[in-house]
Amino acid sequence: QVQLVESGGGLVQAGGSLRLSCANSGRPISNYATGWFRQAPGKEREFVAAISWSGGRADYADSVKGRFAISRDNAKNTVSLQMNSLKPEDTAVYFCAAWPLRYGMGYKPTPNDYWGQGTQVTVSS
Repeated sequence: QVQLVESGGGLVQAGGSLRLSCANSGRPISNYATGWFRQAPGKEREFVAAISWSGGRADYADSVKGRFAISRDNAKNTVSLQMNSLKPEDTAVYFCAAWPLRYGMGYKPTPNDYWGQGTQVTVSS
C-alpha cells in the first residue's frame, strides 16, 4: 500500500515560513504526479501546487504563486512545499496526494487516489 504522510505544519505569524513534507512510507511508486491541496474550515478543498514525477514541471494556484515552491526528491520518496510570506488566509489543513502522471497535471485527485492524513498550518495575524 502507498502511504503518504505529511509533516511540518504548525503555528506561524504572518510573514513567516514553513516547509511541509510529504513522504511515501509504503509501496514504492514511480511516474506519479504529486500535489498539495488545502482545506480551511467551511470551505472546499483547493489546489495549491503540483509537481511532475521528474520534477520538471510545477504548477501553482494563483493565490500562492511567488510565495510557495514545490520540489521533489524521489531518492527520498519525498515531496516538499516551501511556504514563504505566509498570510492568515493560508490557514488550512494541507494534504498531499499522488496520482499516475498519465492522468495529467491538471487532474483533480479523488478519494480513490493516494492521500495523506493532512497537517495543520495556522498563520496568525
